[in-house]
Parts: sequence; structure tokens; C-alpha cells
Amino acid sequence: MASPPTNSELGTTGETQLLPRKGGTPELLFRVIFGHQTPAGRRFDLVLIILIVCSVVAVLLDSIETINARWGEALLAAEWIFTAVFTIEYFVRLAIVDRPWRYARSFYGIVDLLSVLPTYLSLIFTGANSLLVIRVLRILRVFRILKLVRYLGEANMLVTALKASRRKILVFVISVLSLVVIFGAIMYLVEGPERGFTSIPRSMYWAIVTLTTVGYGDISPVTPLGQAIASVIMILGYGIIAVPTGIYTAELSQELRRDYDRRRCGECGREGHERDA
Repeated sequence: MASPPTNSELGTTGETQLLPRKGGTPELLFRVIFGHQTPAGRRFDLVLIILIVCSVVAVLLDSIETINARWGEALLAAEWIFTAVFTIEYFVRLAIVDRPWRYARSFYGIVDLLSVLPTYLSLIFTGANSLLVIRVLRILRVFRILKLVRYLGEANMLVTALKASRRKILVFVISVLSLVVIFGAIMYLVEGPERGFTSIPRSMYWAIVTLTTVGYGDISPVTPLGQAIASVIMILGYGIIAVPTGIYTAELSQELRRDYDRRRCGECGREGHERDA
């Protein structure tokens, strides 16, 4: 019987460590499917990513009318073949881990499930198979193949900074929404329905488009007062754009500083070294 997998061969899904179900075959399959440190595991992930890319490309091509008219049946058959392969793979993953429910609730487990559901839903809801492009999220496994997991620390730092600034950003968003309501009501009174501002919600839509400097141009003020107010909103928009960026940058700088402060050199005992020191 195969020996238990080592710590380096254990599969990780998100932050949840998985263990194989006891028995020869499950442990062997676990080494291949979850053992990204083994040659067989890396080859399996590589083949899986190739299949994922091909399936996403098939969905994209199927949405092109000229290609669909000529190759629609072949693309549909390919879609079902890919879905069958991914469905079998999903259930095999559930069968070989010691706690299937833990894997099913993990990030990759949810993505694996969502990557096959649209095809089956298309039997009930027309066009649901277009959601198969969610399979592209499964390519995140390329981080394991290319040994880029070390970069996940930087990604976690960005997420931590975003969480730390969420209250400030929430206050900022509430403030912007308040301005949108006020400017929307003012423009509804100044311009009126005869100039396209048929309601306060539609005027709020114009205020959002103008404040974010997008400017679709489907409705625009005509009166001098309305144009003056629009000019103020446009200028205000440029200043507002910098606010969330500044908040996030400040939190990110503090997180970097805290990360440096937590690192102590084993030789000199000093703290505050760079990450690659």
C-alpha cells in the first residue's frame, strides 16, 4: 500500500488543508490530483488547465454568430464533453478526500461546482451555458504549477489593506451617494422632464455618470444654470476620484510597515528588514 503523503504533497484549497481518504487508491489519486509537488500532480494540473482554456475558448467562439452557424453542433458537443470530464473530476475530488464537505465549501470546491452547473442549467434556462466562462477561475491553479504560491503573500497583504480601509471607503461611498441624490434632485428641478430629466432617479443616473467623469451624453443640461451645475459636478468628480485611492494607499503603506516590523533577522536580531533581505 502507498505510504501516506508528506506535508509537501498535501493539497491545499484556499487556506484549508486537505487529507486523503484512507486506502490505496484514494491516496494514490490524491497524490495525482492534489499533490502539486509531485511530477504526476503537476502534469495533471497542466492537462487540466489546457482543458479549461479549450472549454472557455469554445464558449467564446460559440457566441460568434458566423462561427455558431457553421460549427455550432461541434462546439455544443465539445461543451458537453468538457462538462462531463469536469463533472467526473469534481466527484473524484470529493471521493478521495477525508472530509468532502470541507472541500465542497472551499474556494476551489465552489469554483469547480460552478464551472459545470451552467451546462446543466442550459437544459432549463436558455443561454445559461454562457456562464461557463467562470471556468477561467480554475486557471488559478497555475500558481501551484509555476510555484508562484509565494506571491500569494503579497496578494494577502493587498486584501488586508483593503479590509482595513473598508470603513473609510464605506463612509466615502455614502457621502458620494448623498451628493448624487442632492444633485439629481437639483437637476430635476432646474432642467425638468422636457429636457430629458424625467424623474429624480434618472437625474441621479446623470449625476453618477457626470461625477465619475464617464459622460455618456444620452442626457445633458441645456439651461445655463444646469450647465453651470454640471461643470461644478465634473470638477468635483476629479477631486473625488483621488479619495479612495489615497485611503487605500495609506492603509497599504501601514500594512507594509507592519510587515517589516514583524520580521526579525536571525543574525543581527534587528527588525524592519525588507521581505527579500
